[in-house]
This record gives sequence, C-alpha cells and structure tokens, in this order.
Amino acid sequence: MSEAPGWNAIDGALQPLYGDIEPFHWATDHRWSLGGPDPLDGISAYTRTDPVPHWHYISYGMTELYEKEWDNPDESGWGFEFTFRLVRRSAAAEPPVWPANFLQNLARYVFQSGKWFEPGHTIKANGPIAADQPDSSIQAVAFTTDPELGTIETPHGSMRFLQIVGLTMPEYRAAQGGKAIELLAELAPHLPLYVTDTERAPLVSEPKPQAQWPRWGGGLRGRA
Repeated sequence: MSEAPGWNAIDGALQPLYGDIEPFHWATDHRWSLGGPDPLDGISAYTRTDPVPHWHYISYGMTELYEKEWDNPDESGWGFEFTFRLVRRSAAAEPPVWPANFLQNLARYVFQSGKWFEPGHTIKANGPIAADQPDSSIQAVAFTTDPELGTIETPHGSMRFLQIVGLTMPEYRAAQGGKAIELLAELAPHLPLYVTDTERAPLVSEPKPQAQWPRWGGGLRGRA
C-alpha cells in the first residue's frame, strides 16, 4: 500500500496532461505537521506550450497526502490544492520561484486563520504578487476551478484543483460584491486557461462608485 495515496491521486490527475514529463519540484525541508514553517509539502511546475507558453504550478499539502486525519470522510483536508499558471517568457529555462513562495503564503494564511478559499473568492496582496516585479499591475487574485484538472476523488475524499488568477486592482474592485465569477467569465477570452501575465494592463475599466444614500437628520426611527 502506498505511503502517500493522496499525493499519488494528485499525480494521477496530472498524468493525462503531462504523461511521464518530470516537473520542476520544490520540496519542504521541515513540514508544518512536524513544527516547520511551510504547510505545503511540495510544489511542482510543468512546462506548457499551449494554448500559450506558461508554467503550471500545483501544490501538495492542502489535502491529506498520507493518511486520513480529518473527521469529514467526504473531503480530503481543506478540500483543495492550489494551482497557478504563469506566462512563460521565451528565454526562461526554469520556472520562477516566487509563485512557489506565494502559494506557501496563501497556504500559511489558511492554516493559521482557519479560513479557506473557494471559486469566486478574491484576495488583495500588499503590492504586486510577483516579488521580483515591483511595477507589476497584478496586485490581487481571484480563485476558480482549474479548467483542465477540475475535481477528483482520492482515497481520503474529494478535492478540487483551485486555480489562482492574477488580477489588476480595477479588476479586483470590479469583482467585489460577489461578482468574481462574472468577471472571470468576461476575462476568459483574453486569458486562455486563466494564465496570469504579470506584465499585462487592466482588461476592464475602473468600476463606477456606488451611489450613496443621503444622510437624513432629525428623528427618523424604525418601527417598534
């Protein structure tokens, strides 16, 4: 019996896409479960040429990789693993490391806060998400189901491949109020497979401010 059936289930979902291609992989030296700083046990990145050249990052550690420890039998761990697709520049021989650090930071937020992400959620970063691009306009992200990997069943329950999509601040503001799914549908024709390009400009206009009701003085009261 495998010592990491959850890990193997993730690899099994990737096999139809990547076959025997060996990914770039970052492994955690000191696991969170053993008192280490990083919740993700590993992060892989595959080279893609279609539909646009990009890197496809996949996390290992938000689900139960080794044995069943959570009470919910229908879901593995937090119920998802992160994925991220980043435009690959022609001169790049290896994937940038900053997305791996970004995934670890998101995982750390979930483990520390107990708050998880689902499709349609958004989060704003404290500046550009690309640590090596201080002028990048991509300063927030939205979450959606990875369009190629979807959801799978593992020996420890179901899990979703939750893709992170980079947003500019006008796009982030347009996604507020539960409109992220609608926004992503609008962006989809411009972002094949929701590949993030940290050098792109906003694809939507700045949303108009919401109208504010006037503040009335006097003795208006609600009904008893």
